[in-house]
Parts: sequence; structure tokens; C-alpha cells
Amino acid sequence: MAEHRSMQRAALLDAARSLLSEGGTEALTFPALAERTGLARSSVYEYFRSRAAVVEELCEADFPVWAAEVAAAMEREPSPEGKVEAYVRQQLTLVGDRRHRAVVAISASELEAGAREKIRAAHGGLVALIVEALGEMGHEQPRLAAMLVQGVVDAAVRRIELGAAEEPSVITEAAVSMALRGVRG
Repeated sequence: MAEHRSMQRAALLDAARSLLSEGGTEALTFPALAERTGLARSSVYEYFRSRAAVVEELCEADFPVWAAEVAAAMEREPSPEGKVEAYVRQQLTLVGDRRHRAVVAISASELEAGAREKIRAAHGGLVALIVEALGEMGHEQPRLAAMLVQGVVDAAVRRIELGAAEEPSVITEAAVSMALRGVRG
């Protein structure tokens, strides 16, 4: 019985990833989850109390995997500049990944305060990955610089997801340049 519930929960989360990837937060509804998984709509409520709870659990499951991929890309780089570049590039490479789209969709979701705090803490852990590298590059306030670099990444993610006129590779190169050289390019 416990294994069956675990499998159903995993199927619901996978369906939620697909829905978020295909149509954003508006597409993530309990009727849609029920249809995708073959469950009765009332059964979905046995697993999750709300749409926000689905998104929160997706973040808890997917964000650490995403952050580990960013950390692994950074670890392959010997220089602090290379680590910062890998930090930016890897996040933008993950934009098309369904797990990433679920994490991005969180910002548009109606989450409870506790869930938002967990997500902020997870993002803080991601930003912490480049603080040391920025310090090695000579930034007097590496934590602040890390937050600003993440802002550049977040803006590039939104630009890519909006289907901007620029190719994703152009947006990525601009974000890397901005992170490493500022507005001078």
C-alpha cells in the first residue's frame, strides 16, 4: 500500500512538471492532474491539499537536483571567473529542463509563507555557490555581488522563457558577459 501511494505521488509530481512545462502555473489544476494520472479528482486531494502544496513539493524534490548540476559545472572550472561563468551558463542551459520550469513557475504561484521561505532558503544556497569565487575575484562584498549575478541570471531566464527575439545562446552570452564584465561587455 505504501509503495502504491508513493508511486501515485510520483506520477502526480511528474504530471505537474509536464503541466507547468506546457502551460505554466495556470495549467496546473487538480482536474488536469487527475486527467493526466487517471485518478479521480477527489483522489488528488488525498495526496495534496492545494496547488501550492504540489508546487512546494516539486521545488523540494527538483531544486536540490538543479543546484547540484550547477555546483558540478562549477567544480569542473579551475578559476574563479570560470566558476562564475559556469554558474550562469548551467542555469541558463537548464531553462528547457522540465524540473527547472517547475522551479521557475514557483515565482508566479500563490504559495504560503512557509513554502516561500523554504524556496528563498534554497535560492540562498544556490547563490552561496559563487560567493567564494566572487571574493577570489576581488569583490569587496561578494555576497551582494552574488545576489546581483543571480538577478542577471533570473532576468535572462525570463527573457528566454518569454521567447524573446534573441536566440537563447545570444541571451546566455550577454548574461555571462554582464556577470563577468558588467555593462562594459
